[in-house]
Amino acid sequence: MDHVAITPGGIWVIDAKRYKGRPELKIEGGILRPRVEKLLVGRRDCTKLVDGVLKQVDVVRDLVGDVPVTGVLCFIEAVWPLIGGAFSTRGVHVLWPKRLAKVLMEQTAGDVDVARTRESVASRFKPA
Repeated sequence: MDHVAITPGGIWVIDAKRYKGRPELKIEGGILRPRVEKLLVGRRDCTKLVDGVLKQVDVVRDLVGDVPVTGVLCFIEAVWPLIGGAFSTRGVHVLWPKRLAKVLMEQTAGDVDVARTRESVASRFKPA
């Protein structure tokens, strides 16, 4: 777990990655076969990164109970298109740092007590 952000809307578990290439969501299957979502960065299959974030989200969720917890993969050096680009797969947001900052700043609605939640989370995790 690289970062944890706490907003009035909930907790954000952020895994930062320094990968080159364009992140994209590839969807296979559908009508006759099961739908499978794959995270590709360049030509690399990075779907396991989503699994890792989901495990981290589960750890935090077990600690905080009813507080909403959202997972994020933030690609630092990836190539993003000028328009669009951010997406979600299996509930994990995939985006770049400036877009993540904007999303977090927009999280003003909600009833999470940020200070108390921060204390609770900080008491259970040791800094790296």
